[in-house]
Amino acid sequence: MNRIFRSTAIVSGMTLISRVLGYLRDMVLAVTFGAGATTDAFFVAFRIPNFFRRLFAEGAFSQAFVPVFAEYREKHGRVALRDLLDHTAGALLLALTLVTLIGVLAAPWLIWVFAPGLAQADGRQELAAQMLRITFPYLLFISLTAMAAGILNSIGRFAIPAFTPVFLNLALIAAALWGAPLFAEPIVALAWGVFLAGVLQLAFQIPFLMRAGLLPRPRFRRAHAGVRKIVRLMLPAILGTSVVQINLLVDTVIASFLVAGSISWLYFGDRFVELPLALFGIAIATVILPRLSGEHARADLAAYGRTLDWALRLALLMALPAAVGLILLAVPILAALIQYSAFTEHDTRMAAMALAAYGLGLPAFILIKVLAPGFFARQDTRTPVKIAVIALLANIVLNVAFVLPWYLSGAPGAHAGLALATSASAYLNAGLLYRGLRREGIYQPGPVLPRFRLGLGLALAVMIALLVLLAPEWSQWSDWPAARRGVVLLGLISAGAGGFLATLWIAGLRPRQFLLRDHA
Repeated sequence: MNRIFRSTAIVSGMTLISRVLGYLRDMVLAVTFGAGATTDAFFVAFRIPNFFRRLFAEGAFSQAFVPVFAEYREKHGRVALRDLLDHTAGALLLALTLVTLIGVLAAPWLIWVFAPGLAQADGRQELAAQMLRITFPYLLFISLTAMAAGILNSIGRFAIPAFTPVFLNLALIAAALWGAPLFAEPIVALAWGVFLAGVLQLAFQIPFLMRAGLLPRPRFRRAHAGVRKIVRLMLPAILGTSVVQINLLVDTVIASFLVAGSISWLYFGDRFVELPLALFGIAIATVILPRLSGEHARADLAAYGRTLDWALRLALLMALPAAVGLILLAVPILAALIQYSAFTEHDTRMAAMALAAYGLGLPAFILIKVLAPGFFARQDTRTPVKIAVIALLANIVLNVAFVLPWYLSGAPGAHAGLALATSASAYLNAGLLYRGLRREGIYQPGPVLPRFRLGLGLALAVMIALLVLLAPEWSQWSDWPAARRGVVLLGLISAGAGGFLATLWIAGLRPRQFLLRDHA
């Protein structure tokens, strides 16, 4: 197995551990708190710092920092690299402290901006603001964690950053099971769980930075050239790399005006899409960005194109069957994993509508993660931001077009229109990114692509046929005990995946064809 494939497998493996615990976390939250007004308030209070985290930390900052880190490492030597790290950490710490203070003080205003519909129900807006004051410092800790992750990823230490999110899941599970009874309003315990998770994730990575000799000592100098370059690359990348998150927040604003539970249904639908997105899209993007940045710094255009071609083929191979599974098994997944106690059959059906709609967009979500590094590694942040603006505006228009008629008709499930709009705008975003790479001559499809397309199409057809034929009626799931639900769901997933893989094999596709070295 070649190095880049092995690195991707390591990131996916560690991410799988984190995501499995994430599903356990969501099961605990759903069973303990259900999907209602107080749960909506928590998800809003958690989504706001989480949005800024993905926007700045995992999004714009990482995409800007890693290429500059690679450039200093290739061209300027160890002393200059340490100097860059120290001053980047100083500038980041100062900016995050100011933003955190503003966020805590302006919590009620932020809730009004991001979820104005919460004011329709007594106490929801005030409860969300109270919890936001507790959760907002998470942004400071997790952004510094993201810088640490960027350093470790850039030197090939992928496992530790990929494992780090485990602490968020453990903290929230502990807060729900043992912290909630200690509070007059039990849901507030989850906010403190988020705060604790930020501290734990940062603390976990510090020893590994020390061992690598790359632990930053925060210093601040306004005129530092490397820091200024990172900031210059960040500004347009803020929108360019995080349009999906902006779309999700737009969804939250609109969903806050819909029936109580809509925000929670969207949250649970999105959470189950995030597993394949993290395992495949984010894992591949995490591994290829340092590689592409190094290839660009060495002006190796042929290797640059081969890396992108490998990433796209692998992303499609993983994304398409995952999307089919999420769409066709939306109800079984939710019924087997979280439909217990406070989470009702009605909640399952509503969340399943959101899950299927988000699942439809999964290939586009993953392609955005894989295609964007093709621009960012070349320190081109202008092209993705132009594309992101187009996609964002399209999402707003589609939200109105899908949700308003649905809502006015009185039919249940208007929240699913928000998920459909997000998926549709993601396809627009991915398509424009792909066209941009082709137009600039950065990427040309490799010679294996036609056979790959044929085999993948046949495998997907077999998978769809198996799942449609084997899946029980939706109404049966609620009547079964938990063990039977789990066994049947596992059987359906195994049958679909087995049929998919067997068809790929019969079509002549082999694992060695997805090793990057085969295209040299």
